[in-house]
Amino acid sequence: MFLLPLCFLFSCKTEPSAPSVDKNAIVDSTITAFQKTLLKQQVDSVFKKYHFNGSIAVFKDSLPLYRKENGYSDFKRKIKIDSATIFAIGSISKQFTAAMVLLQMEQGKLNMTDKVSKYLKEFQIKEYENITIHQLLNHTSGLNMMGSKLMFKSGTDFNYSNDGFNALGKIVETVSGKSYNDNALELFKKAGMAHSSTGDIFKGTHFASAYLGNANKSEEVPNMPKRLGGKEIGTPAGGILSTIDDLHTWNSALYGGKILKPETLKLFMAKSSERRHAIFGKMGYAYGIMLNIGKPNSYFHSGYVKGSPSLNIYYPETKTSVIILSNIADEEKGKGLVFKPHIEVKKITDHLENTLNQLRSGN
Repeated sequence: MFLLPLCFLFSCKTEPSAPSVDKNAIVDSTITAFQKTLLKQQVDSVFKKYHFNGSIAVFKDSLPLYRKENGYSDFKRKIKIDSATIFAIGSISKQFTAAMVLLQMEQGKLNMTDKVSKYLKEFQIKEYENITIHQLLNHTSGLNMMGSKLMFKSGTDFNYSNDGFNALGKIVETVSGKSYNDNALELFKKAGMAHSSTGDIFKGTHFASAYLGNANKSEEVPNMPKRLGGKEIGTPAGGILSTIDDLHTWNSALYGGKILKPETLKLFMAKSSERRHAIFGKMGYAYGIMLNIGKPNSYFHSGYVKGSPSLNIYYPETKTSVIILSNIADEEKGKGLVFKPHIEVKKITDHLENTLNQLRSGN
């Protein structure tokens, strides 16, 4: 049934006497209408099922296929979430840090195979001396928390480390001679992201306060967004703030080749380790991004800082972005339930992407 509305278009033939028509244009417009209808039905049901407080959008290249905001950015003052709302994006920040490192590489200031100890004194101890920049980027360094023993010999396994990405932020500062915040602002400008910032320097309005609990009973997370720059999280690991539109702009710029050179972008996207995610399951890992194992091809990353679960997905074959941002989480129910809406939306868009690719290939 999922395929039926479109199958006829791919099999029918134009009658010889019929006037000339652009069949591809008709097919494309019909596919787009089908996508919009399907997404509205299925993603709307996710909003309803989970009373989702946040924003979800799907874009095919520059074309919006679905968009909905629901709930409040400020529960006390009853300020509604809208298209301008700025959210904490958690570990989605890591791909920005990875891009900053690669931009320094393009300028000849570092190499992926360089030992981190070349740039940071805290790595100049026997335990950490052989860790490379590449291993921090794909979480294969063995590092967990700075100062602790390595989980395994560097390069032999996977362990997700926020401290590893905070170290990458320090490397960017060391080789560029500028603060991480300044490097971030330069990157946002290059990408065309007009409403993004780091928690450290945010001075704007429209920020979605973060909450723990649910719509009936919630508690505001204190000192947001400044706390994102503290030791518990760290700006390079999870301290960037952004909007639906800015993340869409980022996906288009990054994967469209406007940020990194072609060979650097390939390096950024190349699967170099594997992760068993507690919520999203088995996946590939590249530099600050995760990859589907199997179909459809996608690059994505989840993010979580207290009260702010998020997900950013990009499907390269159709240039489709799926962005989910929220500002409340019921931690008592566990992160598995907190991310249920995100998981369901990803399943919907993965399935839709596979269906469209099957249709296009004629299978």
